[in-house]
Amino acid sequence: MADAAKEIAKQAKETTNPERLLKKLLEFEPASAPVLSLYLDARADEHGKRTFMPYVRKQLNERAKSYESRTPERESFDQDAERILAYLENGIEPALNGLAIFACSAANSYFEVGTFEAPFTRNRLFVADRPHVYPLARVIDEYRRYAVVLADTNRARIFVFATGRTVEEESVENVKTKRTSVGGWSQARYQRHEENYHLQHIKEVIDVLERVVTEEGIEQIILAGDEETIGPLFRDQLPQALSEKLIDAVSLSIDTPEHELLEETAKVFKRHDSLTDSEKVERLLNEYRADDLGVAGVTDTLAALSNGQVEEMLIVAAANNIVYDEEEVKKVLKLYEPDQPLPEELNQRIIADELVRRANLMSSARVTFIEDDTRLTQLGGVGGLLRYRISDENAVVYEEGDAAPRSQALTTKA
Repeated sequence: MADAAKEIAKQAKETTNPERLLKKLLEFEPASAPVLSLYLDARADEHGKRTFMPYVRKQLNERAKSYESRTPERESFDQDAERILAYLENGIEPALNGLAIFACSAANSYFEVGTFEAPFTRNRLFVADRPHVYPLARVIDEYRRYAVVLADTNRARIFVFATGRTVEEESVENVKTKRTSVGGWSQARYQRHEENYHLQHIKEVIDVLERVVTEEGIEQIILAGDEETIGPLFRDQLPQALSEKLIDAVSLSIDTPEHELLEETAKVFKRHDSLTDSEKVERLLNEYRADDLGVAGVTDTLAALSNGQVEEMLIVAAANNIVYDEEEVKKVLKLYEPDQPLPEELNQRIIADELVRRANLMSSARVTFIEDDTRLTQLGGVGGLLRYRISDENAVVYEEGDAAPRSQALTTKA
């Protein structure tokens, strides 16, 4: 069995693209056998060693005891435990900081692995009827794609960074102009000639940037280079669509090493992201108070996601801060997907996953995790900014106890 597990582990489906992995996991249908979701902080300690193996062995051993011996569930779990251990013992790439493994032997030997340079903050093992996606979705949001333009007057490198690594790179290089010591009209003509070269170079860079932004779905851009010479020229030439995505400019040499560029711009991105999250929560509160394009709480947000109304879902970064009424949540789940079996019991992890699942599959909504979540927690830990309201005829009405039907938050106002 051990040799077979090692062979299967070698054939694991690996990906470094978290968005692609999330899409696969969301398509997984609930299974009758246990589905293991293992998230590992694969960063090395001060001695250069990874420390997750004792945790993995202990957790797999303890969880196995929750299944009776010689049952299909226990057999599937044991096979998955062997496969996971074989995979981890086979060697992990030194550059990896985050590792996610999803396994269910009973479901056609399902075995998916995500290997990332972005870390998961802690080791966690989840066992359920389908993969647990909340930690993966959180990493995707925390390390979203952004573009960096590192440029001088004749060279440029355009990077797309995500999950702690470079996912795309483009280069532009033009003729380097030479300084002269001529004076008078000749100097003025030469200066105009030089400026035209610089302008043409910047336009070429912008053309490449527009293509990259479109192909990669980029929402934020950072400019890096000599702010005195490149900054003003670059900003003046940016079309409005790109200018609105420009979040900051940093002064760096064109020869800045890639890892240093990533490190410096990541600080800028996270600082901007934190401010933006606060603005989004404030906007949600205003829309919710005004009974306009905002819903709050688990039940209304689930319903709006199911209708495809949500443009962006804001959710607390810590799932245990989600507050809900189990009876009302089950009522909404049953109303919107009557053919799907309800979980025997709900918990915050299951609800968090269901919110992420519906955001991706039913509403194509962006999912934003809020780190400083005090105000959002007061609303139940989740809310949605709506694209539109729907008509009363298209709303699925659900009731909260003896209160009025709870479809008003989603429908057009009289």
